[in-house]
Amino acid sequence: MKQMLPNEVETLRNQGRELSIIDVRETDEVAAGKILGAVNIPLGLLEFRLQDLDKSKEHIVVCRSGGRSLMAANLLKERGYKVINMTGGMNEWQGPTE
Repeated sequence: MKQMLPNEVETLRNQGRELSIIDVRETDEVAAGKILGAVNIPLGLLEFRLQDLDKSKEHIVVCRSGGRSLMAANLLKERGYKVINMTGGMNEWQGPTE
């Protein structure tokens, strides 16, 4: 499983890279802020929203601390998606949020 630190994700954002970021936290958690451009799909709904994800893209998965995102990344990887787990999650995120 590919892993990436929050500051590495922010570096890619600052370089203008087009990123697909999936935030698997619950809606009430995301209300406090999420990474700019991230799409919120709570972990419990992820398998029902697979058709919304482009298999040709690499997806960065994020949660609060990295545990749920690892579960989500494993689920996606098992189904043929290219994924990166952002370790440390939003607890370690220093970049801008929306």
